Amino acid sequence: MKVIRLFMVMALATALFTQCNKDNLMDTLPGEDPSLKKGEKPDAPPKGSFTVTIENVSEHYSFFESGMINTPVGESSPGPAFPGQSFTFSFHGGKGHQLSFATMYGISNDLFYGPSGEGLALFDGDTPLTGDITSMIMLWDAGTEVNEEPGVGPNTGPNQSGPNTGPDENGTVRNIDDVNDGFAYPPVADNIKVMLDYNGTDTFTLTIENLPGSSTPLSPLVWVVHSMPHALFEEGMPDYGMGLEHLAEDGATGMLAEYLSMNSGYVSPIAPGVWVVHKKNNKPIFTDGMPDYGDGLEPLAEMGDPSTLAAALMAKGYESGVFNTPDGAGSPGPLFPGDSYTFTVDGKAGEYLSFASMLGKSNDLFFGPDDMGIRLFKGIDAVDGDITAHVKLWDAGTEVNEYPGAGIHQGPGGVDEMENVKMVNDGFMYPDVDQMIKVTIMRN
Repeated sequence: MKVIRLFMVMALATALFTQCNKDNLMDTLPGEDPSLKKGEKPDAPPKGSFTVTIENVSEHYSFFESGMINTPVGESSPGPAFPGQSFTFSFHGGKGHQLSFATMYGISNDLFYGPSGEGLALFDGDTPLTGDITSMIMLWDAGTEVNEEPGVGPNTGPNQSGPNTGPDENGTVRNIDDVNDGFAYPPVADNIKVMLDYNGTDTFTLTIENLPGSSTPLSPLVWVVHSMPHALFEEGMPDYGMGLEHLAEDGATGMLAEYLSMNSGYVSPIAPGVWVVHKKNNKPIFTDGMPDYGDGLEPLAEMGDPSTLAAALMAKGYESGVFNTPDGAGSPGPLFPGDSYTFTVDGKAGEYLSFASMLGKSNDLFFGPDDMGIRLFKGIDAVDGDITAHVKLWDAGTEVNEYPGAGIHQGPGGVDEMENVKMVNDGFMYPDVDQMIKVTIMRN
């Protein structure tokens, strides 16, 4: 009986001790997460809403391309083109571009040959300007120095004692036919012949021949490709003061060529694009080193149309959308320098953001992060700030690339390429990505 009673006491003590230990284990230990108390589950993975801004940060340039030519064909050193000689140069130009150039009428005070102030339109629709364009070239008076008898006056080109001699005129740039200075000038076609050729994709070559029977040498010339009119002068207005006076009076190209060069460069809009939120290791838009999926990246990268790709992504169950209306604008359109798109996405830990947007003046290039996208959370910390370092310029591999900003097929048409999606490496020069686009993300 004593044995049974002792056993029962020991059992009761054991039960009380065990229960006490369980109660103690339910208490929060020093440094322990209170959310784990009494069997509670830890917090759910972090999630949130993000605002993404894509900006076109390209530097604005007034002109597309420019240069000067100072050595006649067949010569080894700079100098004027005398009768029987010629200047020739090649340049890039596309639809919407004009060409302007100026070369001094050598025996004058301040006259020069060139097209109108608007320039020569290089395309009429899809048709490039080619052939003999002499009829589009005129003799202009810069209005900066009083005219004297060509080749005779003491301050004309061959007779002046030094640069910038002769009385100032303080006039305006005018066609010599409208000047009525009392002197005779031969028709343009009696002195020069101007030919323009095109290589079929992106490059023109202009040749200005000083005909054997010409009455004047031609100075070295300056040229510029532009989209807005009046790159070198505006008829009926004074010289801009950027160097045309020096060329027209002295045949000196330096000042004008430098001004044009400093203000020439590639500038491209950024097209509407598509965004998608997805899981790790998903590659919803493309796979680096593999062909385009055929889900709509091709029309996005070639035409700036994100609608097909966005629809395909949504049909696959992704959270996806389109960004296509610049901030402050009332309708969809591309981003020009200074413009931005803004859109909002929802995401949680373990999810990634991908997006794609065409580099407008290209054949099939687009901006976007790596194929796996940008992680929205690192642990419990949300991505925040400038993420441009994660953005690259990609080649969709669907159309043969042409000179940036000048290719005849940049837009509708083009030659199919059948290559893989990869970072662009086509031998052409592009500005650095962060000189064209800035992408920021902020958790709301």
